[in-house]
Amino acid sequence: MPTDDIAFQKDSELRAKIDRSLRHPVMFFFASGATWLALSLLLGFISSAKAHSPTFLDGCGFLSYGRVYAAHLNLLVYGWGCQAAFGLVIWLMARLSRKECSAVGIILTAGHVWNFGVLVGFLGIIAGYGTGKPWMEFPVAVWPMLLLSYLFITVWSFVQFRCSEGGKIYVAQWYLVAALFWFPWIFLTAHLFVFVFNGHPVMAAAVNAWFKYALIFLFFTPVALGTAYYLVPKVTGRPIYSYALALFGFWALAVIGPWAGMQRLAGAPLPQFMPYLGAAATILILIPALAVGVNIIMTIRGHEDAVSASPSLRFALGGIVSFLTLGVLGLVLNTPGTLKLTQFSLTGYGYEILAIYGFFSMCAFGGIYFIVPRITRREWLSRRFISWHFWLTVYGVGTVVVCSIMGGLFQGQAQEAYGSAWMDAATRSYAYNIGTTIAWSFILFGSIFFLLHLLLMWARLGRRSQHPTLLKVDDHHEASPHGPEGDLDELQSAEA
Repeated sequence: MPTDDIAFQKDSELRAKIDRSLRHPVMFFFASGATWLALSLLLGFISSAKAHSPTFLDGCGFLSYGRVYAAHLNLLVYGWGCQAAFGLVIWLMARLSRKECSAVGIILTAGHVWNFGVLVGFLGIIAGYGTGKPWMEFPVAVWPMLLLSYLFITVWSFVQFRCSEGGKIYVAQWYLVAALFWFPWIFLTAHLFVFVFNGHPVMAAAVNAWFKYALIFLFFTPVALGTAYYLVPKVTGRPIYSYALALFGFWALAVIGPWAGMQRLAGAPLPQFMPYLGAAATILILIPALAVGVNIIMTIRGHEDAVSASPSLRFALGGIVSFLTLGVLGLVLNTPGTLKLTQFSLTGYGYEILAIYGFFSMCAFGGIYFIVPRITRREWLSRRFISWHFWLTVYGVGTVVVCSIMGGLFQGQAQEAYGSAWMDAATRSYAYNIGTTIAWSFILFGSIFFLLHLLLMWARLGRRSQHPTLLKVDDHHEASPHGPEGDLDELQSAEA
């Protein structure tokens, strides 16, 4: 047998061992995260409906707008977002480091603790014991539990990184290791200054505003970009277009990301430079967005058929387009003229949904559609389910973002009209609130298709096949044993 064939066979056996060692923890995070996602979207639908129809479900005190809205966002962030990120990180780090997982029991135990903390936090919010701090509404006793379980979930990933063979550090690893390091710093710092240290309430509000954007740009963004930088070369069979551009995008995000968030407190009794420094940082996020977007699109160029065929690549590219859109909106919404219109309106909600669902979740869905067949040794059951999930998500998220931002701008204009009644602000956004509610129903249907499909795969009811599930099948894909989403050799920019 030729030397190359022997090396490929050994590498394939190693990949299979890594996948077997990670099947239970990765599927646990993906499935439990998808379950929380469905509940979060249902709550998002209810809260959106209450925004234009206050009497909707008004007989249930625990479903008041304030409780449902807070539960919706916290489940989206901690129930779905963090758990999807955990599953992606531990699988990608093991694959890139070429090491089997030796801490399955610890990770699973910590994962159950995380889910218990999310459950307690959710019930606490619904019961009226939320803290009232955006994205930090879980009762105060919950956050130490989440931080401790995070450390047990991810600490071994640092060990995997240190044990990486061959001396290669891939682009995806830069982002994943940075996310692992930044999350405990962001999470611990924010919760200490808001809930533990006896500081001024205005500064606590400033830290809370910083926390939201730091979590977006320094945790969810690196995990999403690390996933995209892994998937695109893997599916297309090409190295990353530019190593230098990837390096520039990474350091631009690392330098700019920590400063965003304070713009939400423009006009508050804070040093004047702080809100406008946050606004400038949010505007400058367009720089790493352009660097990543150009790098990914140039890598895909010439392989457009793979985008239409591969579910993973289609979702990942959708996420990158959303990241570019996020950068453009950051530029538009944070100028001095528009900042006063967005501060107390729905516009911030639309921006955050674009970041968490349009950008991070789309990249996460791409990673899940790539990873699950490898750890279950089964293929996805239905191309239609995947297509429905994609289009319902794209249409729904696009509509939520457009309606929230446009409705929020009209709200802001009414709020600035000091001679008008405050009711005008709610009236101007009424139609946009209805559009948002309809959009959440589409996203909810798409997530239900995704959850059912994922649970069937976890039960290993997927079909046996030598070929990946493609959205568009042609003779070339059927004949190729390593077509789109096949187990190609690792191709990253470090090897270019």
